Amino acid sequence: MRPSRSRGCVLALMISLLLLSQGAFSYSAPPTGPDPFSSLKISRLSESGPMAAFGLKSLDGQMMHSSDLSGKVILLNFWATWCGPCKEEMPSLARLQQQLDPQRFRIVTVTADMQPQGIKQFLGQLGVGLPVLFDEDQELARRLMVRGLPTTILITQDGRPVGRAVGPRAWDSSDAVALMQRLFKE
Repeated sequence: MRPSRSRGCVLALMISLLLLSQGAFSYSAPPTGPDPFSSLKISRLSESGPMAAFGLKSLDGQMMHSSDLSGKVILLNFWATWCGPCKEEMPSLARLQQQLDPQRFRIVTVTADMQPQGIKQFLGQLGVGLPVLFDEDQELARRLMVRGLPTTILITQDGRPVGRAVGPRAWDSSDAVALMQRLFKE
């Protein structure tokens, strides 16, 4: 006697449930929600290798080298005191830095402005205490093809540039935090 099609389906379902209950199958739900790169309008970069090394003088007169940042996700933000959109996004950068572990994440700002007192006053008015590096000859900006301000480059823990945002962003948004946490895992 031949089992009916419905009995066969029931039998297959029962076997599947038994195997599932014993851990024979695993299921991981697909990621939900929008892609953080897309939702923040960040262009993905396809460079495969690490970014070229750099060394720039900081606002406090110390040299900072890219090797000082190795092993961390880096948000590298190019800005200027005369840039209105830069002023708009700077506080959100500071709030993002406060939300994430400084052992795993670092925001570094880079400017071509060469007036330390003006920069200190600008940051003081905004209540922002982020590191500022001087790109005096704009060599780093040229290498990273910075054409407008603000421009932000996202760099993975192994030094690969993976994202570029031109224009201001709400860096302290839940999408931005989710993106940085995603980069921690890459």
